[in-house]
Amino acid sequence: MCGCLFEVFFLSPLHCTFCRSCDPKKMLVALLLLLVFGNAVEIFGEESDEQCRYKPELDPRPHSVSIVEFGAVGDGKTLNTGAFQNAIFYLNSFADKGGAQLYVPAGKWLTGSFNLTSHLTLFLEKDATILGSQDPSQWGITNQLPSYGSRTEKKRYRSLINGYSLSDVVITGNNGIIDGQGSFWWDAFVAHTLNYSRPHLVEIVDSVGVVVSNLTFLNAPSYNIHPVYCSHVLVQNISAYAPPSSPDTVGIVPDSSDHVCIENSDISMGFDAIALKSGWDEYGIAYNRSTTYVHIKEVQLQASAGSALVFGSQMSGGISNVLAQQLHINNSFTGIDFRTAIGRGGFMKNITACNVSMENVNTAFSANGQWSTHPDDKYDPSALPVVDKITIGNVIGVNITIAGNFSGIEDSPFGISLYNISLSLNAASSATWVCSNVFGSSENVYPEPCPELESSLSSSSFVSVSTQISDGLATDS
Repeated sequence: MCGCLFEVFFLSPLHCTFCRSCDPKKMLVALLLLLVFGNAVEIFGEESDEQCRYKPELDPRPHSVSIVEFGAVGDGKTLNTGAFQNAIFYLNSFADKGGAQLYVPAGKWLTGSFNLTSHLTLFLEKDATILGSQDPSQWGITNQLPSYGSRTEKKRYRSLINGYSLSDVVITGNNGIIDGQGSFWWDAFVAHTLNYSRPHLVEIVDSVGVVVSNLTFLNAPSYNIHPVYCSHVLVQNISAYAPPSSPDTVGIVPDSSDHVCIENSDISMGFDAIALKSGWDEYGIAYNRSTTYVHIKEVQLQASAGSALVFGSQMSGGISNVLAQQLHINNSFTGIDFRTAIGRGGFMKNITACNVSMENVNTAFSANGQWSTHPDDKYDPSALPVVDKITIGNVIGVNITIAGNFSGIEDSPFGISLYNISLSLNAASSATWVCSNVFGSSENVYPEPCPELESSLSSSSFVSVSTQISDGLATDS
């Protein structure tokens, strides 16, 4: 929980009175802060409850087959792409009969790209490993996503495991492994010898009811799990790892998706651990689908060259209504990060990160409005992103080099509020906070933040807000 502020925000003042840690004065402060920044109903509408409270019941499928029944060989050498494709084609016939399960027993199952179907469970047994082929021809080619435009690259490699316009699809197991064998892709990426953009391990597109759980993901060529244009997504009890030297590898990427829960997972990547996105520049603006109602909780995050939790930089469809709590961040370049640029348009707002521990992090918090890579030269330079109602609180950090680096946009400054933050800086620290084009407030923050964020609500502000509340209630009555 994010302390009393969290309880007021997501439950109610009445509930908070039963919380032993809630001081009545602090409760009042928290409530008033909420009313200043917009009340919970306005922020979350009728969907104010945490997304991770609502999990699907994964009933056993009435039909199940083993990949072995389709001629697959688990020796790590035999190519099984056809077996996976044929098995899923067969199981599609059970979609209207309660669905089916494709069982992958212990062994090493080498394969190229394959598609899932609706009402399907892909189950990996303990000691089962799906190995991605290192032959690019086995992955196939697909079009760029519409919210990212054509760029100069009109095509991209398909992901290893794909789903398009599905409902009720589950990828799970008894801690089986999906290994992308990414070293080939990383070397080719660095050498600029790839013909198209690198593939992901799992990409589910335009689907409803997606579950990924109880698996280990290794060595993704690029992203590990990429739900895009999806609703009701649960990622639970997964581990994802790529070595620190792996270029631009990313863990979980909710992209123009809503009602997402990510919980109880351990993610360690070469670049970013969890990245929320929603399209790029004019293409994301035109597609106009936000990433919203996202709940991230109880996760271990490591991002060697990037950020443990990042919003953007491709955020042109908007990112909002996000709660991230109980984050454990270590050995990362940046802890919590917001990236955007002129030309993105869109918004990042109503985002709360709280109950965070950090250790061995270069920059605890970052917000950068100059992340100015673009898909092409067609972007609108007057499309300014809005970054506002960002709240970070209840954070303890050890061995931090820079507390915060906030660099907003002159014509669209960033609104950020900080509370209950204690960071222990290391000997290499030469600047605690760096700020420009940012506004907001802070309370109980050490080291003391930059002047733009030093102000807290005064008692006179409380009186003013209280008067507004009373007037509003009188008007509503």
